[in-house]
Amino acid sequence: MGPPPGPDVRKAGLHRVFREVSIMMIDVRQVSHPEAVRRYDTEELRRHFLIERLFEPGKVLLTYSHIERFVIGGATPQSVPLKLESDKATIGSPNFLDRRELGVFNIGGPGKVEVDGTTYVLGHRDALYVAQGSKDVHFSSDSPDHPAKFYLLSTPAHHRYETKVVRIAEAKKMDLGDQATANKRSIYQMIHPDVVQSCQLVMGMTQLDAGNMWNTMPCHVHDRRSEVYLYFDLAADARVIHLMGEPDQTRHLVVADGQAILSPPWSIHSGVGTRAYTFIWGMGGDNIDYTDMDMVAMDQLR
Repeated sequence: MGPPPGPDVRKAGLHRVFREVSIMMIDVRQVSHPEAVRRYDTEELRRHFLIERLFEPGKVLLTYSHIERFVIGGATPQSVPLKLESDKATIGSPNFLDRRELGVFNIGGPGKVEVDGTTYVLGHRDALYVAQGSKDVHFSSDSPDHPAKFYLLSTPAHHRYETKVVRIAEAKKMDLGDQATANKRSIYQMIHPDVVQSCQLVMGMTQLDAGNMWNTMPCHVHDRRSEVYLYFDLAADARVIHLMGEPDQTRHLVVADGQAILSPPWSIHSGVGTRAYTFIWGMGGDNIDYTDMDMVAMDQLR
């Protein structure tokens, strides 16, 4: 299944190690202190917090972050199924999910995820929660001309719950915002205590209505957990300006379609697009309470 494991590929800086294992590549990111981030230039911000490569045909691309020990990735199968493999140097166990749980969202064409011999069909925007202790996970597309694009987010887990498909129509939906403030949006809670049981992983999708560009403003932080954002449904020439940083030391990242942001617990997270967009949010940390957040007043932002 693909070429034999290649050598480590190391890039400049101490915080990035790319390790290629068969058709899977793992990028390792260390934690950055907020006082250090204050001095980062644009290139450093992007290197530490932006995941630019997630979806490449015929590959599984993963980023291992020491923020909550998230693993963020994308699997884009074509004519041949792709296997989610472990790597002793990063995952630390023989199988990827020995001590982890996994959320899978399909943002591409129809596809399937096979878990220990059971096949789960995922349409566009459907999700799958994969239980801790699952051994073999394979991804496939129904058509190589319109491949599935599986977005992956994994956190450490202490208990085995049930592997379960969550259709977009089965999500807990909330409509928020207002056209006057350009933040009218629908939130779909999918891997969430009201929908499916998990250890610490909470995931969902936010879709902005046409003509709306802002999300999560006024903004907030949640020191008890961290978050990852995948932005998609963006045209090639559209971008999202993702706001981050301490409330009085804000920074920004320019994000394109299919790219993700690592948001540490001390950072605000908000964004505005050049047009409407959709994003998948995923959280891990001390609790699974979606409303556990500390609001930041507008006059506190700098």
